[in-house]
Amino acid sequence: MARVSMTVDGTNYVDEVEPRTLLVHHLRERLGKVGTLIGCDTSNCGACTVHLDGVSVKSCAVLAVQADGADITTVEGLAHDGELHPMQKAFHENHGLQCGFCTPGMIMQSIDLLGENPHPSEEQVRHGLEGNLCRCTGYQNIVKAVQAAAQAMKPGGDSLRSPSETGAVPTGDAPTSTSVDPIAQTAKVGE
Repeated sequence: MARVSMTVDGTNYVDEVEPRTLLVHHLRERLGKVGTLIGCDTSNCGACTVHLDGVSVKSCAVLAVQADGADITTVEGLAHDGELHPMQKAFHENHGLQCGFCTPGMIMQSIDLLGENPHPSEEQVRHGLEGNLCRCTGYQNIVKAVQAAAQAMKPGGDSLRSPSETGAVPTGDAPTSTSVDPIAQTAKVGE
């Protein structure tokens, strides 16, 4: 077992993991971040996309031990004070989903895309999302949602950053198997 410490959605977690544990499994099974979906386990679909130190990664292609010391944002960490992230709002308002399975990964990749290119063309959006698969929509409303979010978001604004980068306190409950030290703001999984 290896000891890992990572900040996920603004909360620091310390846990013992098998060295072969994928980050996606650690997030879902140990930390309760079930919005990060497992679609293929081969890094082809992008349903498991999260932000690792501010960059989108497919968490099925990263070992939990590789994320030791990292700041991770999942789709659950995007909303602040009950207010959806502008990208989440845009996906909702533009019906950028159908079955919804790809949506968390699409949202996370789209935020990263706008961080690099705040006003992408339709072609640039399609290129920026090519590593994330949607089997239902044909992408038209996804592209429309990303471009709507680009209009709603200011480049370099807090809406592009994770809760820990903005100093926001995450909302919601920690998994029941996690204890939080209120002084150190550290969660110990499994205690």
